[in-house]
Amino acid sequence: MNIYILGIESSCDDTSAAVLRNTEVLSNVIANQEVHEKYGGVVPELASRAHQQNIIPVVETALQEANISKKDLHIIAFTRGPGLLGSLLVGSSFAKAFALAAGLQLVEVDHMEAHILAHFITTAEHQPVPAFPFLCLTVSGGHTQIVRVDDYFQMEIIGHTIDDAAGEAFDKAAKIMGLPYPGGPLIDKFAAGGQADRFHFAEPKIPDLNYSFSGLKTSILYFIRDQLKTDTDFIERNKADLCASIQQTIVSILMKKLIMASLQTGIRQIAIAGGVSANSGLRKAMAEAAQKYQWEIFIPKPGFSTDNAAMIAITGYFKYLRNEMADQQLKPYTRQSSRNS
Repeated sequence: MNIYILGIESSCDDTSAAVLRNTEVLSNVIANQEVHEKYGGVVPELASRAHQQNIIPVVETALQEANISKKDLHIIAFTRGPGLLGSLLVGSSFAKAFALAAGLQLVEVDHMEAHILAHFITTAEHQPVPAFPFLCLTVSGGHTQIVRVDDYFQMEIIGHTIDDAAGEAFDKAAKIMGLPYPGGPLIDKFAAGGQADRFHFAEPKIPDLNYSFSGLKTSILYFIRDQLKTDTDFIERNKADLCASIQQTIVSILMKKLIMASLQTGIRQIAIAGGVSANSGLRKAMAEAAQKYQWEIFIPKPGFSTDNAAMIAITGYFKYLRNEMADQQLKPYTRQSSRNS
């Protein structure tokens, strides 16, 4: 029997709905919020308002593209957290009401688990999926973690950032350079034409498998500030080299700990997930490490790297198989640490 799942994702500033038949994607619709660009970052109140405007048309479009009706659905899966409270409330409230009205099973999904399980989405390209156990570097604007994955829902965070996330470091560096938000993709774009060894920035020395990016952001800020004192056109004249050097530093920090984790655990099935997994520098570094350390690597398609509802739906499908249904009384959580509170 085929199971049809509607996924709802609203953890930050992207409103997304997707329809899966078992693990196969039939549609994956994402509405971006351009309203945040002029503020240089996501404004929570504006994000929640935009979700309210977008969620109904996004869901309707996802159903139309999947060529199914509400009556064909079995499950509605939604992001319960972590994320922005206002944004999560819009998605969870819609999902609860939709499920209640349509008589559907309701499944709550952890956003970070979903990024990892996005590797099990099947498409026409039939990409290979990782075998358990595998390591997954989940890296985005809000999170940076190394996760040991022993089963679909048996995961252990063995390394994490103690302050800022890698994606935030990309965006902050871009802001220092005067690039618009979101700046991470722009740094990646300009880095393609730059010399990555032109400028050098301090890499933190953090014990074990943990990360830190706050010191790097400060290093970039002070370096550019000092250069601008003697050359007001420094950024513009050196934009490509700056972007390439910043990107290489962030990728180097990420990869050193991931390599250490692989050597410590003996695991050579290595995956990346989250918005920063779309970064070309990180993908290249993964390919090089795979050659050197005999890794088998798994990199999601760009459409499944950033926040999307297909990853929510696939997680909902696996939870449905385990008979893990959600209660209508469940409340969203903003941080993973408050998940069970």
